[in-house]
Amino acid sequence: MPALDDPHFSHTVTYICEHSPQGAMGVIINRPTELVLGDLLEQLDIEAGDEDIALTPVYNGGPVQIEHGFILHQPLGDWDSTLPINEKTGLTMSQDIIEAIAYGMGPEKYHIALGYAGWDEGQLEEELLSNAWLSGPADENIIFNEPIEQRWQAAASSLGVELNMLSSDIGHA
Repeated sequence: MPALDDPHFSHTVTYICEHSPQGAMGVIINRPTELVLGDLLEQLDIEAGDEDIALTPVYNGGPVQIEHGFILHQPLGDWDSTLPINEKTGLTMSQDIIEAIAYGMGPEKYHIALGYAGWDEGQLEEELLSNAWLSGPADENIIFNEPIEQRWQAAASSLGVELNMLSSDIGHA
């Protein structure tokens, strides 16, 4: 929601990857960093297959474990450490997928993030009840294709919400 003023989540779109009674975890999909994949590959001593791959943006996935990479991708594939989210989408945290992407043999669609967003037991539910977040079905077009600067508005619009029409101010009649 527009009034959410937490600097980690203000104006973000977060794809929830896992949600259980123990808590939730997700990846922010609209907050680019100044890094590109080539920077990460250099740290891992992996050569990029071509310049376009090296220039792939790297995103801030959330404030937890920012030193670890998380790759949201389609198709699911068969990688060393993958959390299947649904029958088409996975979240992988292993180097084999980075190497495959570097050599042009990775998944068709991917989103590379450092860190993730996490909530303790009941925390996300409380935030939803207090209207800190809008919640809706995942849209793979928004996740993988929508221009970054349009994802926040596109996610709200997919629910029929015009963010510029919302206000956090409460008035009296």
